[in-house]
Amino acid sequence: MLYAIIATDHPDSLAARRRTRPAHLARLEALQAEGRLVLAGPHPAVDAADPGEAGFTGSLVVAEFDDLAAAQAWADADPYVAAGVYREVQVKPFNRVLPR
Repeated sequence: MLYAIIATDHPDSLAARRRTRPAHLARLEALQAEGRLVLAGPHPAVDAADPGEAGFTGSLVVAEFDDLAAAQAWADADPYVAAGVYREVQVKPFNRVLPR
C-alpha cells in the first residue's frame, strides 16, 4: 500500500538540512531502486523552485510499504529526524487516484 510521509521542518533548520541531505537522498534513492517511490521533495518556504536562504518548510514522500508500521519505522529512521531538521512527521495511508 502507499503511504504519505508529511514532514514539517523546525525553523532555522536549513544548515542541518544541507549537511544531512546526501544521507537523506540515499535512502530515497534506495526506495526508488526498489520501485517503491512514487514521489519525494521539499516544500520551499517561498514561491520559488530554489528558495535560497529562505529554505524549506518540510517535505513530502509518497512510497509503498508493507504496512503503516513499516512506513512509520522508515520515516522515524530518516537522517533529517536524527539531525533535528524535522519538527513533526505524519505518516498516513494514501490512495492514488491519478495518474493511473
